[in-house]
Amino acid sequence: MEQQDFSDIVSSHPALNLVAEMANEKEIEAYVVGGFVRDILLKRESKDIDFVCRGKGIDLAEALGKKVKRKVTVFKRFKTANLRYGDWELEFVGARKESYREDSRNPIVEDGTIDDDQKRRDFTINALAISLNKNNLGQLIDPFDGVNDMAQKVIRTPLEPDVTFSDDPLRMMRAVRFAAQLNFDIEAKTFKAISTNVERIKIVSQERITDELNKIVLSPVPSYGFNLLFQSGLLKEIFPEMVRLHGVEKVKGMGHKDNFYHTLKVLDNVAGVSNDLWLRWAAILHDIAKPATKRFEPGHGWTFHGHEDKGAWMVPKIFRKLKLPLGPQMEYVKKLVKLHLRPIALVKDNITDSAIRRLVFDAGNDVDDLMALCKADVTSKNMERVKRYMQNFDQVLQKIEDVEARDHIKNFQPPVTGEMIMDYFGVKPSRIVGEIKEEIKEAIMEGNITNDYESAFELMKEIGKKKGLDSEQ
Repeated sequence: MEQQDFSDIVSSHPALNLVAEMANEKEIEAYVVGGFVRDILLKRESKDIDFVCRGKGIDLAEALGKKVKRKVTVFKRFKTANLRYGDWELEFVGARKESYREDSRNPIVEDGTIDDDQKRRDFTINALAISLNKNNLGQLIDPFDGVNDMAQKVIRTPLEPDVTFSDDPLRMMRAVRFAAQLNFDIEAKTFKAISTNVERIKIVSQERITDELNKIVLSPVPSYGFNLLFQSGLLKEIFPEMVRLHGVEKVKGMGHKDNFYHTLKVLDNVAGVSNDLWLRWAAILHDIAKPATKRFEPGHGWTFHGHEDKGAWMVPKIFRKLKLPLGPQMEYVKKLVKLHLRPIALVKDNITDSAIRRLVFDAGNDVDDLMALCKADVTSKNMERVKRYMQNFDQVLQKIEDVEARDHIKNFQPPVTGEMIMDYFGVKPSRIVGEIKEEIKEAIMEGNITNDYESAFELMKEIGKKKGLDSEQ
């Protein structure tokens, strides 16, 4: 990899130069370490900067905070401090060495040297340091050949990988995450150690696991990370429902597609058009109920009837287990899983305005995302078939635009409210009020009346008369 003049980088970078000057003024040995150094070498932008100081990280942070008049947040238990300076989040910690108990990923921490600190890092590419000290300003300290590993695009642990992963099992998820984000390989010995230590992931909190999993989901080609999770055995430990999609069963020579790899293809397709985490989760879960609904029908083949409804039912349970948010994000994913076959059915049939209105009504403002998911769900290797489907999808999209412009169904609100019905007919809240509202909605969906107050009010009067109601007006 091309060598850099790090003294120039330190001097020209506002935050690094400021910390270097303060460290020298206070005679504190200091280094910039980890991901920020890695990203300098990879020419990636980074806003988080970690500094390691010989025993006095909090002192340096507080002195810097006074000088720049910024609030310093101190975590005495962890002997760390951070502050915001310009666009950068600066974190300071004393150099330390760590030891672990078998039943916990929380280390026993002691003061140490920069050498001790680099040994405790997860991967060689994150074990790099740049000196901020006057006697060797800008010197790169690379005891584990991390620069070469970056050149070779390899994830490798500084120490024995079995020790690294057994000590802190979350590092196994981080190895996959960095491989997915950077498009690096995991070195063979390191990957084998992940497979050996997968059960250790059980001592890690679900929140920490899911945080890493979401970063894999958001990586440029998420299937790469999921394949590594699957092949290592980690996926079976953290997300067994997805592993159950894997495999092809045959009866009388008739098989079905491997729904695990199909799901990964759909996920990559969605990732190609959207960075939205929850749309990507909808891609992951759209076929999650296929194993539970799989049946072989003689003379017909394999079916997965109702997998969209069963899948929608499974979404809250999976979100709860993975400690994903249970509010609007979960409802959004649940909705898309439930509706993901509807546009495909429209493509196959003659597209009626009524069917379009009902789709837009059920999808609401998420109809465009639903269509993106459905397009991504076309993974056939038959290019002619794919082309035909996409043309048909375009027709559906155009029809949605036309119908929505005319009928305003996306944010449907009944033109006639229950209060209006009760006031007009002089009735109290009752089942008949709901029935009138439902008949008006159905008339709009079917295109029998337009979606406006006058048409709905006239129909309300007709329906009320048929039901034996008299006007109070």
